[in-house]
Amino acid sequence: MRGNAITGAGYFFRGLSMLTEPGIRGFVLIPLLANVVLFLSLGSVAYSYMDGIYQDTTESLPGWLSFLSWIIAPLFWILGGLLTGYLSTFVVLLLTSPFHSLLAEKVEERITGRQVPALEGIGAALLEIPRALVRELSKLVYYLPRALLVLVLTLIPGLNALSPVLWFLLGAWMMSLQFVDYPMDNHRLKFSDVKDACAARRISSLGFGGVVAFVSGIPLVNLIVIPAAVVGATILWCEELA
Repeated sequence: MRGNAITGAGYFFRGLSMLTEPGIRGFVLIPLLANVVLFLSLGSVAYSYMDGIYQDTTESLPGWLSFLSWIIAPLFWILGGLLTGYLSTFVVLLLTSPFHSLLAEKVEERITGRQVPALEGIGAALLEIPRALVRELSKLVYYLPRALLVLVLTLIPGLNALSPVLWFLLGAWMMSLQFVDYPMDNHRLKFSDVKDACAARRISSLGFGGVVAFVSGIPLVNLIVIPAAVVGATILWCEELA
């Protein structure tokens, strides 16, 4: 397995530092606004749902265990925040994927100095939405059986001790595929090519995807994860995978 995990992780932070550059920040705005709206909407729903569960849980505790409510409360809100962050990120990825392709296009042109024969303008990006949705669903089809396998392993005594590591590695791998797909799709490369390219530099890809997976679960911080990851994945594509 080739690559460097530290270098891979650094691509995300390099992407983060480019978000405010002229010519780049305009393509960050729409996905960012969509993420804010979805995060607030889902957060409101999650708050109501988690509050109901919290009330039912604490009311069912016997009096001598009432002190546990001080432990349960932060755990519930942390869980609700993580779930909201992951879900809003996933939905935004589905709905705004053409804009990510435009962002990847502009970043690649800036890095390489060569024009990318991809989308031309917002209108072309909107026409790409049906194809982009199919592409996103193909990633989901790839992910689900692997997630099911890890889920089964978590139920096996002994092996379940490895489940946190397996879930993290799967999440890191999928985040790498998810975002590297944008610059590669601009070159009309197949999703199988994306998997092969990331596998060829697996350590760098896992380093990049691991940071993205970790930051995606942090409420509020996750609002800027998507554009930073798109830019970072494009740098990874240009410098290691292309």
